[in-house]
Amino acid sequence: MTSAKPPADETEARAIQDRLRESLVLDEPGPPPGRGLVAGVDVAYDDDRDLVAAAVVVLDAATLEVVAESTAVGPVSFPYVPGLLAFRELPTLLDALDALAVTPDLVVCDGYGLAHPRRFGLACHLGVVTGLPSMGVAKNPFTFTYEEPAGARGAAAPLLAPDGAEVGRALRTRRGVKPVYVSVGHRVSLDNACAHALALSPRFRLPETTRHADSLCRRALREAS
Repeated sequence: MTSAKPPADETEARAIQDRLRESLVLDEPGPPPGRGLVAGVDVAYDDDRDLVAAAVVVLDAATLEVVAESTAVGPVSFPYVPGLLAFRELPTLLDALDALAVTPDLVVCDGYGLAHPRRFGLACHLGVVTGLPSMGVAKNPFTFTYEEPAGARGAAAPLLAPDGAEVGRALRTRRGVKPVYVSVGHRVSLDNACAHALALSPRFRLPETTRHADSLCRRALREAS
């Protein structure tokens, strides 16, 4: 894996998305939940210094203990454009992944996969570029609609695009708490992605992968000179 050269403009970025989308693998189940190594990735921004910090935290899926982590800090190399956020985050995330001493079996992004206006969110982009199974667990449903799932942990409802296509699921990881929004990235089925999200969220609304990566990238940004 190597850092991605940022596109020159929005037109080139959309062309890259269109090309990479053709390489998505959506017919593999992915690794079994509760086994292997699962990585969480997240980024934090310092707008004053125009910096982005990326963190990768790898957990033992069976115990949820941290087995490896890495960070990278770099300049923000692409402007904020709705639908093209991956181009701001991917170069530094790839640097952090390159620094890992282990190879994860699954990557969980704090964001979207197919649940994206162009059907190619960060989880899809990262999965295709690295070849790793990937999925997204987002805090908000973005522009998609869903029926409120039942209140029990594990209850889910389809996350629907404007054309009616199911692009993910609203998943209740804690009883009576707002759901998270799970979508496929690459080489993982939606059923399996939801099972992973539940296995990674035994106590809190968000997966442990996301919680650890969020804390680490914020610390890396504070410590960046």
